Amino acid sequence: MNLLKILVIVINFISISYMLYYLVIAVFAFKKDKVKLKNTIQKKFAVIIPARNEELVIGNLIKSLNSQNYPKDKYDIFILPNNCDDNTEEVAKNNNAQIIDCTNIITKSKGDVLRYAFKTLRNENYDAYLIFDADNIVHPDFIQEMNYTLVSGYRVAQGYRDSKNPSDTWISSSHSLHYIIQNYFMNRARNNINKSCFVNGTGFMISKEYLEENGYNSLTITEDIELNVNCGLNNEQIAFVENAITYDEQPITFDVSWKQRKRWSVGTLQCLKSYWSKIIKDIIKNKNLGSVESIMFLTAPIVQLIGTFNIVLQVVVDFLTYRKINYVSKSILLILYYISNIMLTIGILKINQKQVKNYIKGIILLPVFYLSWVPINVVAIFEKKSTWERIEHTRTVSLDSILAFNYISKNGVKYEE
Repeated sequence: MNLLKILVIVINFISISYMLYYLVIAVFAFKKDKVKLKNTIQKKFAVIIPARNEELVIGNLIKSLNSQNYPKDKYDIFILPNNCDDNTEEVAKNNNAQIIDCTNIITKSKGDVLRYAFKTLRNENYDAYLIFDADNIVHPDFIQEMNYTLVSGYRVAQGYRDSKNPSDTWISSSHSLHYIIQNYFMNRARNNINKSCFVNGTGFMISKEYLEENGYNSLTITEDIELNVNCGLNNEQIAFVENAITYDEQPITFDVSWKQRKRWSVGTLQCLKSYWSKIIKDIIKNKNLGSVESIMFLTAPIVQLIGTFNIVLQVVVDFLTYRKINYVSKSILLILYYISNIMLTIGILKINQKQVKNYIKGIILLPVFYLSWVPINVVAIFEKKSTWERIEHTRTVSLDSILAFNYISKNGVKYEE
């Protein structure tokens, strides 16, 4: 029995320490924005869009890219149709995008497609690459904002990942809230204290110079997480560009959400398996804090399960020691915790100048969304064979309708010449 109690204390210490670290970082989200400098230098970008059967949505993405507030001769749009059996390529051509043919290579994941694109374009006159998913819509200032960031010295940067369908279902609403929270309490907070941020899948920039120095050879089904790890190992600081906004289509059903989040968890654990030795060596040899944070991020699914196990273990200890449990007080605490989460979520929406009514479904069921990650992580740990699975995108939304519905005003950010 004493051994069980000691185990509960140890697990509590690990879980609380983990949460406290991220809580301390999150506080800096409320810090005043850094003054951002405008510049007149204009770099040249290659926009890279992997696409697999995306004929329904890719046209609106290209239209939003063609409407950028940036000189048209300073960026080119490349579509990489892979394993398509629809009209994705024809739609792309009709919207004046260029095609990079992938039919002569085996593409099992998005990482394979990106690696081929970088290899194909490496001798072209581009300063950096912008990566999007085919279902995205891009804010008119995206490239301009990334240009400011590139010129200021950052070689890898993540934009603000927003949603184009937050009010569809409770699932799409919960995913949308998840990204708002991640943008604010992880990337914005870290950016405010000059710590490296996180690339999260789409709407990000990577410079040609960085790739020439470090290469690109993704090993897992989550190439974005792998890029974060490699940036940590290379002491490369990732910027968060709050005004470079990408609107992403969120899943509307639980089964699609499960598939997507399982891929994230499996990929995270794949990265842990592939890189843990390099990360530990880097921490010991170079005292690299970036690698410390990488190992914390990659162990997140395991830490969540440890925390869940600890709750179950505590119940077992209470039962075996015949400890009287006050269910009334615990129920009251649970209700207060739920209400406080609702209030915090509404507060975050207000701060981010969002219309609360568009997120009501997610506000109410967000705890259920996060709790459902527990069984996902259990499955991910025991997943033996992992392959990339396509998520079907059907939400055809124009840039104008998104801006009218969910426009983010960033008037609080100051620019100086």
